[in-house]
Amino acid sequence: MRDKTVLKLPALDPRGVTPATGTNYPDAFKPRVAGRAKRKLGDALGLKNFGVNLTTIKPGGASALRHWHLKQDEFVYILEGELVLVTDVGEQLLEAGMAAGFPAGKPDGHCLINRSDHDAVYLEVGDRGPGDAGNYPDDDLEARSVNGGWTFTHKNGTPY
Repeated sequence: MRDKTVLKLPALDPRGVTPATGTNYPDAFKPRVAGRAKRKLGDALGLKNFGVNLTTIKPGGASALRHWHLKQDEFVYILEGELVLVTDVGEQLLEAGMAAGFPAGKPDGHCLINRSDHDAVYLEVGDRGPGDAGNYPDDDLEARSVNGGWTFTHKNGTPY
């Protein structure tokens, strides 16, 4: 039986963290991640060196545009449902209990897509080191980490 005691930091119940449903992508790309909701657990716990998100992807939604990071390692662990991992080697089905990792600087774009008819939930972890950049091999988009946020340009450097 679950204790109804209210948790105090450094503990928390992820259900108490409000999901973030928007994206900072330029407007043209926003519909592709419209079915994504992130509970930013790392932020809620005051973590500074790495981020942890409990992310839900609705049917038909995606985690992100296919991308890779120059300096950031990323890790995902599927908790519920199933997601299709898309990388340069093709597509693979990830089910609950499976994981994937994306080393910094490896130019292999990745994203997760929910092609099922049920929500999928996964844990994502990434570091927050300065000077990161994101490359989007399928889209005219590049990202640069600036002062803790992201700025987006076309691949020729023109701002969005």
